[in-house]
Amino acid sequence: MSHPVETVRHSLSHVMAEAVLRLYPGTKVGIGPAIEDGFYYDFQFPKPIQPEDLPAIEKEMRRIIAGGAAFVRKEVSKEEAKRLFADEPFKLELIEGLEDGTISVYEQGAFRDLCRGPHVDSTRDLRPDAFKLRSIAGAYWRGDEKRPMLTRIYAYAFASKADLDAHLKMLEEAEKRDNRRLGKELDLFSTHDEAGPGLIYWHPKGGRFRVALESWWRDEHYKNGYEILFTPHIGKSWLWETSGHLGFYKAGMYSSMKIDEDDYYIKPMNCPFHIMIYKNGVHSYRDLPLRWAELGTVYRYERSGTLHGLMRVRGFTQDDAHIICTPEQIEDEILEVLRFSLYMHKTLGFKDIKAYLATKPKEGAVGDDARWSQALESLRKAVDKEGLAYEMHEGGGAFYGPKIDLKVKDAIGREWQLTTIQFDFNEPERFDMTYVDADGQRKRPYMVHRALLGSIERFFGVYLEHTAGAFPIWLAPEQAVVVPVAPAFDEYARTVAGDLAAAGLRARADLSDDRMNAKIRNAQNLKIPYILVVGQ
Repeated sequence: MSHPVETVRHSLSHVMAEAVLRLYPGTKVGIGPAIEDGFYYDFQFPKPIQPEDLPAIEKEMRRIIAGGAAFVRKEVSKEEAKRLFADEPFKLELIEGLEDGTISVYEQGAFRDLCRGPHVDSTRDLRPDAFKLRSIAGAYWRGDEKRPMLTRIYAYAFASKADLDAHLKMLEEAEKRDNRRLGKELDLFSTHDEAGPGLIYWHPKGGRFRVALESWWRDEHYKNGYEILFTPHIGKSWLWETSGHLGFYKAGMYSSMKIDEDDYYIKPMNCPFHIMIYKNGVHSYRDLPLRWAELGTVYRYERSGTLHGLMRVRGFTQDDAHIICTPEQIEDEILEVLRFSLYMHKTLGFKDIKAYLATKPKEGAVGDDARWSQALESLRKAVDKEGLAYEMHEGGGAFYGPKIDLKVKDAIGREWQLTTIQFDFNEPERFDMTYVDADGQRKRPYMVHRALLGSIERFFGVYLEHTAGAFPIWLAPEQAVVVPVAPAFDEYARTVAGDLAAAGLRARADLSDDRMNAKIRNAQNLKIPYILVVGQ
């Protein structure tokens, strides 16, 4: 019988753990979940293993699969579970954290594990040619840097060999498109750990892309009724205490700095500053909606091990906006934001777009049920009106409001989240935001956070990998290069490049000592859209 691929992956993680225990007696086991493209398992080995050891583990896994052992589920008491896992300190810790009552255990062959399941019926239901162990990494037990460092073995796993082969081919292509590799090859950006990890240095060519993108972004926002704000980079602790960031988000903020006896924090988000502008005066219902946007640079602490090129950084510029409106306006505003986002993505060449709606969490939510219901309904109606495919993520909203995430598929089939449209029932209350309605009564406005591209840095990384650096001409850092056939035509090449630049194009003449063919190859390698060869 066929099983969901997540079940197959989970079962393979148990098979890998059994193989490791056979090959490396004395190893202690941690946890082994299924993940997006396979699975992993964490181990504490008696002595370190190397990537060269993975083929032997794979071979042992295939031997176990051929054995055909059944996956058997048992329910035991907490005390019985402690006895079964008496020699497994990590499992004992997990058991201690469970409530009293029956505990689910799965066995296959000589291996047993704490597990809720489900699993395949037997190891014969697993394809021996549809998985591949891929890498070894260090992982702190339970993600805590103060706990033991374990060895994590990652694997790819799919329902069939064809699916695995397709995934491996995609990964090979993804490696060629890696934003760190292309950033260096095309001289677009760099990072410098010695000066501060996770901080992006935009080179001149990357800067030209960014200026073109941001200019278009600003123009489109003005066309869509937005005003553009500029706000400070630091704020007193009062601001972050009032917003709730110090209470809920301090671990993601940088340490305070003392200025004139006050504690200041560099901003992790732009929204409190936009609210301060709103509170600078009294607003009537006639003033609403307000659509305020900002390309606001923020800084958030990320552990150094999680940083990754342009995709995970510590300093980035959000294409942020806040919509402040009345309850009667919310449905139209959400629809307009969604349409604006889809227009942006499609203009940039993304055609495969899917929405994910996140609803009210079971615990800790703020705001009354009526507002949550109206907000969620406005999100649902917007995606329905646009005919957009979507999935519901029940209970997946933030404590302060429901949201839509839009994800796009890139040229090699990977899905990336770009847009977030997020209601906020928290900050309007904390800052006591009000407007005066038609009856002269003060009312609480709705506030919606939204970022269409996410951040400029991460979007650049996604777009760089999507296009493999071959940007559309309107965003290309260099749109044309003029190549003289011989040095005698250098001056003419310079004149042509100057005329193109004067007309608003990003153009230059290649007056290097290279021969003409080498100049053409270099321009092709830099993925410049137009190469103009001049001579007699």
